[in-house]
Amino acid sequence: MDGTWERVHSALRERVRVRLERNPQPSAAIVDSQSLKSTGVGGEERGYDGAKKVKGRKRHLLVDTEGFVLRTKVHSAKVMDYEGITLALLDRAKGLFPRLSHLWMDAGYRGEDKGGDWVQKTLGWTVEIVSKPRKPAPEEVLTAWAKEWAKEGVRVDWQKLLPPQGFVVLPRRWVVERTFSWIDQNRRMSLGIMRGLPLRARRSSTWP
Repeated sequence: MDGTWERVHSALRERVRVRLERNPQPSAAIVDSQSLKSTGVGGEERGYDGAKKVKGRKRHLLVDTEGFVLRTKVHSAKVMDYEGITLALLDRAKGLFPRLSHLWMDAGYRGEDKGGDWVQKTLGWTVEIVSKPRKPAPEEVLTAWAKEWAKEGVRVDWQKLLPPQGFVVLPRRWVVERTFSWIDQNRRMSLGIMRGLPLRARRSSTWP
């Protein structure tokens, strides 16, 4: 790989951003990873993701706010998210995207000197951790708590303490999830059938 595909991809992304009346260079981006099952072939790029209960590989994406891929890295699924972005995903990002200054990421990137903290200290970017809504306390606990407050003369509507029912869209996180969905529509992007590709192609910094 001599970087030709990366240059073509970058040129196309910048042209599309201009057509959308955006600056060709992004100022903010979203980071996320996806673990997928792979073939039974072993090797350093295959591992077990204990959180997702998946044995295979993990692909890390850095996308702009439109969902267009900026950088990608494929590695073993056993690599933690907060370690994956420091390995190769963001190693050249500051030089490639000089306007980039803010990242959104999920709670898997928390940790001292790791993940989001590493980004802030090393790259000088701001980071916003977007977490899933916490599970509510049981109804019995909330009603008992409301009764105790009522004894003090404070009326509390415990039902207003419950989170919204059903699917909740997380700010900016849906953008990168949509990109993963776009990739999954292409059979050749499936990590499970990539054993025939050259290793350098699988490690491409632009194509997942």
